[in-house]
Amino acid sequence: MARKAKKRRYSRSSGGDVEREMRRYKKGSAKSGPGGRGGRVKSRKQAIAIGLSKARKKGKKVPKKASKRKTAKKKTAKKTTKKTRKSSKRKSSKR
Repeated sequence: MARKAKKRRYSRSSGGDVEREMRRYKKGSAKSGPGGRGGRVKSRKQAIAIGLSKARKKGKKVPKKASKRKTAKKKTAKKTTKKTRKSSKRKSSKR
């Protein structure tokens, strides 16, 4: 049986945007933040993220950013014991 071709997740032109940003990173001219105020890009991952972000703004085929729900930690079993607090009296604000 022949393999079924997979659908592309990223467009070819979006790969070009990432490639362009990687060149800027290697050259040392890639900067982060609005207007480059965030300083120089220090990691490859950051450069790739900037390239994909630029591709998204141009309207190219790029998957959405991963939601925080997927990366959230798994819930752990909580203990049922209750902690007692010392009650502190507050001064009234009325004088």
